[in-house]
Amino acid sequence: MKRTNTFDVVSQSHADEELLRRLLDASAALWNEINYERRENYADPDADVWDISEYRGRYGGVLGASTVQQIERKNREVWRSFFALQKKGEANGKPGFWGNAEDDRELRTYIRNTSYSVEWGEYSRLEILVGQDLKDEYGLGHRERLRLEVRGDPNWKQYDKQGRLELFWDEQAQTFRAFQPVTIDNPRLAHPLADETAALDIGANNLVACTTTTGTQLLYEGRDLFERFRETTREIARLQSLLDDGRYSSHRIRSLYRSRTRRRDHAQDALARDLIERLHAEGVSTVYVGALTDVLDTHWSVRANEKTHNFWAFRAFIKRLACTAEEYGISVEIRSEAWTSQECPNCGSTDRTTRHRDTLTCPCGFESHADLTASETFLRRQTTVTRPMARPVCLKDDHTWSESPRSHRPNEEHTNPQVASVGR
Repeated sequence: MKRTNTFDVVSQSHADEELLRRLLDASAALWNEINYERRENYADPDADVWDISEYRGRYGGVLGASTVQQIERKNREVWRSFFALQKKGEANGKPGFWGNAEDDRELRTYIRNTSYSVEWGEYSRLEILVGQDLKDEYGLGHRERLRLEVRGDPNWKQYDKQGRLELFWDEQAQTFRAFQPVTIDNPRLAHPLADETAALDIGANNLVACTTTTGTQLLYEGRDLFERFRETTREIARLQSLLDDGRYSSHRIRSLYRSRTRRRDHAQDALARDLIERLHAEGVSTVYVGALTDVLDTHWSVRANEKTHNFWAFRAFIKRLACTAEEYGISVEIRSEAWTSQECPNCGSTDRTTRHRDTLTCPCGFESHADLTASETFLRRQTTVTRPMARPVCLKDDHTWSESPRSHRPNEEHTNPQVASVGR
């Protein structure tokens, strides 16, 4: 099983930070040269996009031959992905550059798995290979590597194999950060505590509504996240309107795009982790998730499309959820949830119900929280539910998804389908 450790990297002296910045800047310059050559070859019908110059002679003294190789390999992977998307009609522009010398390059590099080491402990550290020219200039020995302090507590300190390290300067957080792919042996994983089942209704106003066969209901609210996403999007559009003719981006615009994406990705990671840990504690072994096509076929609109694709990135979230669930031995299955958000649990009607914001009502007298009702209806289609639903737990994004005061409202009539249906 493949996972990724994320941690901050801190230089131990001013000279070490200067060396690290030069290493990352040279990596960005190399990427840009390789990418420019491939873009030129792509535009030339007689040229081969894969046929590029030899760069180890020019950059090996600074980066080391293995890092030159890794950056070229990463660029080749990006171009292969571009061609695959192009074949499916989904390509959104040729692979781009890592900034430029005028507006500052994006400080980033890739280190081969044999060219770095990480030691975990009270004083965790990362050691990376650098080119001989930089070693000579900064006084490192012939076999010595640049030593950096590691901050953070990665999930996977014990692993069977490490992959290519990605090391970059996080402009938003003003820190160096590393992504370390690792391979974990399956016996180290957790296992389900029982054989319960959960069903998820995924949206954007409420990111996840969950119902389990144990009677638990969870609601992860998303309106604040979406509004922050839209505010950043509007600011990006405003800045783009101020650009000179012929320019399509700027350092500030790229920074806002990165900030917007990282904020969403962090929310997804934290939500998936919080949800799966709660479900594992409930003894859930299987999680059912509604298919994206059902959502789009039933609720398509420009705003719904923006929320589903751009903001919440449905497929990316399902992938994160499945990866996290795998750690606990929980399986994630995609099933059709067509009409669950419009079906009345009392009379079964789908054409007489009315949804207004978070409330689903029916002329038969039913009224309750729409998303929680949908997740319970979805669950009942997959398995038998005999236990009554407990008071829903509402959660808000505060970097860790903590319980919202809404969970303790004295009148649960509009949030608990069981209370609502029993009361009528």
